[in-house]
Amino acid sequence: GAGGAEAAGAKADADVRAARAVATPSAGWAPADLGPPATFVLLRHGETPLTPQKRFSGSGGSDPSLSGVGREQAEKAGEFLARRGTVQAVVASPLARTRETAGIVAARLGLDVTVEEGLRETDFGAWEGLTFGEVRERHPDDLNAWLSSPDAEPTGGGESFAATAARVAATRDRLTAEYRGRTVLLVTHVTPIKTFIRLALGAPPEALFRMELSAASLSAVAYYADGNASVRLFNDTSHLR
Repeated sequence: GAGGAEAAGAKADADVRAARAVATPSAGWAPADLGPPATFVLLRHGETPLTPQKRFSGSGGSDPSLSGVGREQAEKAGEFLARRGTVQAVVASPLARTRETAGIVAARLGLDVTVEEGLRETDFGAWEGLTFGEVRERHPDDLNAWLSSPDAEPTGGGESFAATAARVAATRDRLTAEYRGRTVLLVTHVTPIKTFIRLALGAPPEALFRMELSAASLSAVAYYADGNASVRLFNDTSHLR
């Protein structure tokens, strides 16, 4: 009826207004008086020998270093970020692949690397070094539970997605306070980066399974003083082409 058409029209108007606000970055959603946001540029580490094999590689595994390809990816990310010139600090997860990636990028930017424990990858327990298929063969019940609940832990006392999210949120709060109004490069891993994005969007835990995050990709989130977040970029690999 007419009421439905009217409601649809009002919704279309609201959608247009929302689109217009997003398309005007200077205005965005944040009132001007909130000041400049803390912007996290999220760089996933370059490839390791385990990356192309799609093996679980978390905090509890062999802590692999970058492969030759991975080092090249880090160099390209560093060149790109140097050209952009916006990054004012570099913070890395303590694992070898992230410290190495951060070191290559920071050298290009003329910055030091700060290591932040809270940025480490999820601990995948007994699944470390295994492919998804191998886990499905060996631990089917644990895998199914993990795929359906953020509270389920990987076999052998790994870290649940809920525990990872709590750790990432605490790290986010600490770093946004420390880097208010500045742009900081966080060199970290698939699960923490997806978690930053998921929390910024207010998306449910299962959103983690619906994102593709490539090696040495860049994503970005801006955090305003009122606690609102704005996702600026996701899984950009144009610098690697």
